[in-house]
Amino acid sequence: MAPISALAKYKLVFLGDQSVGKTSIISRFMYDKFDNNYQATIGIDFLSKTMYLEDRTVRLQLWDTAGQERFRSLIPSYIRDSSVAVIVYDVASRQSFLNTSNWIEEVRAERGSDVIIMLVGNKTDLVDKRQVSVEEGEAKARDINVMFIEASAKAGFNIKALFRKIAAALPGMETLSSTKHEDMVDVNLKSSNSNGSQSQQESGGCAC
Repeated sequence: MAPISALAKYKLVFLGDQSVGKTSIISRFMYDKFDNNYQATIGIDFLSKTMYLEDRTVRLQLWDTAGQERFRSLIPSYIRDSSVAVIVYDVASRQSFLNTSNWIEEVRAERGSDVIIMLVGNKTDLVDKRQVSVEEGEAKARDINVMFIEASAKAGFNIKALFRKIAAALPGMETLSSTKHEDMVDVNLKSSNSNGSQSQQESGGCAC
């Protein structure tokens, strides 16, 4: 058994159609910034970030995959040893939502039930263009027994909450009976007066 001081590493693979915002979610979490100029991810990108939790520190390895069809053959090998699959769709694109079923099937084919799956409806800032309701996202997640959250990488809405939810569900975390989501802080979190807005975000739903 690893000593408490050992840094637990968890591999998170981000999946979903092209341009749903996988890279933007990672950039918002890593650097708290959003780039308006869209550039498709080529192949696979890798980033790593430490999260400081209530009584332990974990290292998250974030694997950002390309959504384009020509890179699909690369993806199974990245899913194979992942702890978490983050499957992203665009709330303004019904097709990207429907396609999450294929991504989830692919994850389960590689990992069975031995993986945490988080379904993420991104781009809640596109209020007038929304094609998928929060209720539909919640219902789908319930039906296939995965976690769910809506977020906006552009507005910064629910990005920290998304990663806190994942951190709380990581293998071994269930032994921490007193762990509270809002007590989990990531590296770049500004602690001053942020508790109110965080707990507000915890309730889920759209910020609009």
